[in-house]
Amino acid sequence: MKNKSMLIIAGEISGDMHAAALVRALQRRQVNVACFGIGGDALRAAGMEIIHDAREMAVLGFTDVLLKYRFFRRVFREMLTLARERRPDVILLVDYPGFNLRFAAQAHALGLKTIYYICPQVWAWNRSRVPRMARIVDRLLAIFPFEVDVFKGTGLSVEFVGHPLVTASRATLAEPAAALPWQGHPCVAILPGSRYHEIKRILPVMWSAAALLERRYPGAGFIVAAPSEQVARWINETLAGLRDGPARGSVVVGQTRQVLRQARAAMVTSGTATIETALMRCPMIVVYKTSWVTYGLGRLVIRVPFLGMVNIVARSEESERAGKPLCPEFIQHRATPRALADGLEPLLEDGPVRTAMLNGLDQVIGALGAPGAEERAADVVMKELSTRK
Repeated sequence: MKNKSMLIIAGEISGDMHAAALVRALQRRQVNVACFGIGGDALRAAGMEIIHDAREMAVLGFTDVLLKYRFFRRVFREMLTLARERRPDVILLVDYPGFNLRFAAQAHALGLKTIYYICPQVWAWNRSRVPRMARIVDRLLAIFPFEVDVFKGTGLSVEFVGHPLVTASRATLAEPAAALPWQGHPCVAILPGSRYHEIKRILPVMWSAAALLERRYPGAGFIVAAPSEQVARWINETLAGLRDGPARGSVVVGQTRQVLRQARAAMVTSGTATIETALMRCPMIVVYKTSWVTYGLGRLVIRVPFLGMVNIVARSEESERAGKPLCPEFIQHRATPRALADGLEPLLEDGPVRTAMLNGLDQVIGALGAPGAEERAADVVMKELSTRK
């Protein structure tokens, strides 16, 4: 397979990492493909030509999108022009639905082949888009098993490849336990998100909840997990301005899975982090706060009963919970320090609540597939690269 090209659009850091793992899997198969497009450090390290960095594309909520509308319009036109001029063999769109679904429509009009990796959550906020998505996308690589049924009967070729975090989580569990600065027991993990506005809104509530838990468990230790040095700076800046917090707390960078592996329980910002926490078999509560404008608009469009991805997967696998989430959710006005502390306390004790959650997490882990999602995804991409549309 020679002189192949692939346009990749991964507008978020998580998508950058998953796309890079797929590209490296292609390289292991000795597939010679020139990649270009939107990505971050991981795709750059994998040899991709970065036209726009994923950090430029980061937004949080509807308000941020409106503020950066002109920028996104310019980037969209640039990438579409490149697609028209270079005519890549495949366009790989990774999550990032606000941008990528529109791009898929334009690519389809140009007669270009599109593969969508990590399905947009159309099943959560707009099922009416399912038929349209089936018309403009050639292949869908799903990372959750229930997504296959969402597109049944639409004619779209959908393949469940498994969740890409399964491979990394298994690798962490196989490693020796890292030496972490826990300053007491029980150990409680705090995951306040990876975006600036998330940290500013959510961390203060989590930190106050940690102070309440410390009063109930005087020997408790807390670690705030940061995925990068930049996020750690935001966390430390936020903590510096807070008065009410635990006496024994630390910030740890780049060791999130090790932190979760060792923690007795965790407070986790809603998002992919809930799946990562589940894969490390760490009981959790799910927390989220955003602007009231974004929250109000979200209430109008979201069509699933839970916000936390771990609870959506659990619901698809287990029908006996009668509408209750596996992991308690504290969203917007319900996210108060006392509510968080009360929700986490039963998970720190041996008992029926903790046992039931661990059993539920085992079901979620089983549903996410075997390790090697990037290898299975690469197999599909390799087949599509070998044929022109």
